[in-house]
Amino acid sequence: MQQVRKLVSKKELKSVYGIPYCFAHIARLEKQEPPAFPKRITLGACRVAWFADEVEAWIAERPRAA
Repeated sequence: MQQVRKLVSKKELKSVYGIPYCFAHIARLEKQEPPAFPKRITLGACRVAWFADEVEAWIAERPRAA
């Protein structure tokens, strides 16, 4: 049986995951080598999303404030 991966929209990055970056900054992070943010998936002409498990892993590796 194939596992279904949850997708996260642009709005959910801020509202659900609390990522404070603007979308232009997220795009810059994606373009770095190696990417500093998970790569987006194009769903349509004006629609993108990210895999939730990749976003959660990215959040988990962020340094914590002491």
